[in-house]
Amino acid sequence: MPSLVPVVLSGGSGTRLWPLSREKYPKQLLPLIGDDSLLQATVRRMEGLEEVQLEAPLVVCNEEYRFVIAEQLRLMGTKGTVLLEPIGRNTAPALTLAALATMREQRDTVLLVMPADHIILDIPTFQAMVRKGMSLAAQGAIVTFGVTPDSPETGYGYIQAGGPYGTEGASRIRRFVEKPDLGTAQAYLDAGSYFWNSGLFMMRASVWLSAIGFCRPDILEACRAAWDQGTVDGDFLRVNKDEFMRCPSDSIDYAVMERIAADDTSLPEGALIPLSAGWSDVGAWDSLWQVLPKDQQGNVSEGDVMLHDCQNMLVMSGHRLVACVGVEDMVVVETSDAVLVAHMNSTQHVKKIVDALKRQGRPEGELHRKIFRPWGWYDGVDSGERFQVKRIVVKPGAALSLQMHHHRAEHWIVVRGTAQVTRADATYLVSENESTFIPLGTRHRLANPGCVPLEMIEVQSGSYLGEDDIVRFEDVYGRNAG
Repeated sequence: MPSLVPVVLSGGSGTRLWPLSREKYPKQLLPLIGDDSLLQATVRRMEGLEEVQLEAPLVVCNEEYRFVIAEQLRLMGTKGTVLLEPIGRNTAPALTLAALATMREQRDTVLLVMPADHIILDIPTFQAMVRKGMSLAAQGAIVTFGVTPDSPETGYGYIQAGGPYGTEGASRIRRFVEKPDLGTAQAYLDAGSYFWNSGLFMMRASVWLSAIGFCRPDILEACRAAWDQGTVDGDFLRVNKDEFMRCPSDSIDYAVMERIAADDTSLPEGALIPLSAGWSDVGAWDSLWQVLPKDQQGNVSEGDVMLHDCQNMLVMSGHRLVACVGVEDMVVVETSDAVLVAHMNSTQHVKKIVDALKRQGRPEGELHRKIFRPWGWYDGVDSGERFQVKRIVVKPGAALSLQMHHHRAEHWIVVRGTAQVTRADATYLVSENESTFIPLGTRHRLANPGCVPLEMIEVQSGSYLGEDDIVRFEDVYGRNAG
């Protein structure tokens, strides 16, 4: 039996979960259920899987998220591989890169493809279905998992099952269908042969490369060129950007699975395994409300929330008291820089707000006020004409780049820990309740030589305070700008 590599696809932006999910910090990086982020929960889903030789996970992600994902894996104690896409090209190229990566040592492993932003509540049942899928995939089939529907859901695509396949309780795949209207979804539910498309797949790496090469040779050619000209960048596998940008965008379903469902004899056989394990793609706020524990009135509340005479509410507060009185079927989400109020039946349209923010050039569609960096994070506390105040936290042993600003000076006040400051040709320590000043145009670097997080307040002043006013001279994280 071949070994199993979990392939975690972490490329989505989750705009329907705004304002918690932002383009630069999407929903898979957030702890929406429990303490783990959705990505961490996806990786942890494989823990304790018996009767399978399990290898370290392979995460395919956008370059924007590389340091956050690496840090989340580190906090779990997981040694995984992070493969970077310079630009999103949908799931078929992402899986092709993953297959090429696992074949680099001539190891034809079985790949378990999992989106990083889904929820599965019943882990034992999920693992049992994975073991069944492993048997079929090892024999050369491409396996997909169809979620047994319990309602006429219009937000999911469907897979129609055909006759039985093998001895693992699987079925052949008759066809894939798009998201239906309500009447069609009810007909699918009544028929009993339709399943929600979970986006979960299993196959040997060589089987996928053969299938994508037959169906979409242009995708395979571009991915192979990008892989062959890629580099190892510390803990990351980085493909060639120019070659990958030539790759067409397509999904696993459209590129290969629909051809398999059409009984193309030139392709591997496809198998569908039913899955009833508390699955959700958490595609919008109403789907998150459905999977979270509720009180007797059907309310879900997180953070500093007070409710009176409310029913079927999802209320999340991150920074201040949120009170609701006499309302029902609503979503209220509060963050440091935005508040969303939406009817539960309209949460699919939250993306319209994000689109409008982007058209207006507003940062709230892409960024949180709290920005994560490989060395830690900063939070924009206040700003006005010619000044900006930030709270900065630097991880133990971490350091910012050696840099200079053309348009601003900086005043640093240490609140906790000890800062090692490089200013021009001098290097010195700044302790708690002490401060230092960095004049405009001066080379400088901030580092944390201690064993506790360094917390600081930074006051910037000058004619231009944008994050792009950074000239980097040295950087341990390989960044050139920004």
